[in-house]
Amino acid sequence: MGAELTRPVLRVTGLSKRFGGTRALTDVDLEVARGEIHALIGPNGSGKSTLIKILAGYHHAEPGALAELDGEPFGLGQVTASRHERLRFVHQELGLVGELSAVDNLALSHGYARTALGNIRWPEMERRTTALVERFGLGIDVRRPLSAATPVQRAVVAIAAALQGWEGRRGVLVLDEPTAVLPPGEVARLFDIVREVRDAGASVLYVSHRMDEIFALADRVTVIRGGRRIATRAVAGLTPRSLAALMAGEEMETDHRPAARSATAGAVLEVRDLWAGPLRGIGFDLAGGERLGITGLVGSGHEIVPYAVCGAHAGRVSGRLRLPQRAERWTDAGDAGGLGLPLVPADRAGEGVIGDFSVGENLTLPLLHRLRAHGGRLHRRRESSLAEDWIQRVGVRTAGRGARITTLSGGNQQKVVMARCLAQRPPVLALCEPTAGVDIATRLQLYDLIERQTEEGMGVIVSSSDTQDLLALCTRVLVVRDGRIVRELGGREITEPALVHAMEGTD
Repeated sequence: MGAELTRPVLRVTGLSKRFGGTRALTDVDLEVARGEIHALIGPNGSGKSTLIKILAGYHHAEPGALAELDGEPFGLGQVTASRHERLRFVHQELGLVGELSAVDNLALSHGYARTALGNIRWPEMERRTTALVERFGLGIDVRRPLSAATPVQRAVVAIAAALQGWEGRRGVLVLDEPTAVLPPGEVARLFDIVREVRDAGASVLYVSHRMDEIFALADRVTVIRGGRRIATRAVAGLTPRSLAALMAGEEMETDHRPAARSATAGAVLEVRDLWAGPLRGIGFDLAGGERLGITGLVGSGHEIVPYAVCGAHAGRVSGRLRLPQRAERWTDAGDAGGLGLPLVPADRAGEGVIGDFSVGENLTLPLLHRLRAHGGRLHRRRESSLAEDWIQRVGVRTAGRGARITTLSGGNQQKVVMARCLAQRPPVLALCEPTAGVDIATRLQLYDLIERQTEEGMGVIVSSSDTQDLLALCTRVLVVRDGRIVRELGGREITEPALVHAMEGTD
């Protein structure tokens, strides 16, 4: 690393923040050296996002905190033009306007190219935007509204917006969970771009839950837990287990693998000739007790499978589905919503929770028909009991069922979505990117939760671009390429090289 560790480009000392009676950060110190990639890691709810939002000026720090950029003091919670040029952010929420195109979203921060008469030079704007996003190779149409883009494409646009005008500049680029929805090939491209930014003279503060990313990319790592800085260490002197111990405060087993048990006899779901989006007539059976992985590169169609079988795909769907333990009759895939199979969606914030609702309301929403008393009124006591029961079962950390869902960390919100699905007691559970944006401890808890369901005979579909999820959870994996299943892997065949080669078509 070429970092000058004695001359930090960003220095923060004594950073504290309280929200009402909750202390989110306590006397946190952070230094990012010139020319380094510095990772920030910690469990869900540790205070990482609060720290980043204070740096960005979204929250104000409590009195006593000091911050410097290249030795020049700046106010925490104040944004100046000079600070904006040297401190750039890509937040978890991305900060994009879905109704606008990539061209317009990038112009929001840097303006439009205009003629002498003030007219927008659209061809030039499209060329600029295309040049920024094409390095990711995702084939983004820069003129379409981002509401029509995939989560991966939206993440790329946000990163491109932050990189505008950074060629040759010194400063700090802050990336908050940038790879949460990126498949392996795109993660590697992002890493290359992060290194290019560093090599051009900038520093990078990289926030992640993924330990493999820390070891692949970062020079140093700062661990925060419970709102306090626990340690700052050189990554070269750490192991996955020692880093996990710093995060969790105890030794943890980080190498999770599915238990070697056979699926129960008989299929719980049969899919035939499924067409939806890029999917071109795929079919498969899912056995009771089986955890079936479905994966592929962006645009392959693997991410559509759970939506299609649950009746949640917005586009046209055709094919046949059957739950053989319920009925002999086949159901048209266009009517799959009538089968009542629950879905844990990929976009937790946009599709999984209702931000204005409480934890309990989010959890019981699809079960209200079961909680009606005589006369059609909601039986509040039964609703409360159900919510409390599932909060305990899945280990949601919350101030109570009445707390607003947005007060929970991403990992705990995911547990609420999982609990809502499991409370319906379905024969099949469909998951799309189930551990995106959650820390290692929560990830392991989710793995255990999913395994417990299959022990009781439930069939689970795991659509994921995260090879760690597939290795940890799945007893069988279907690889989708160009809308078709091109490879099936089972047992010891499921390895990271085999998955990546099959996804990329180099097997």
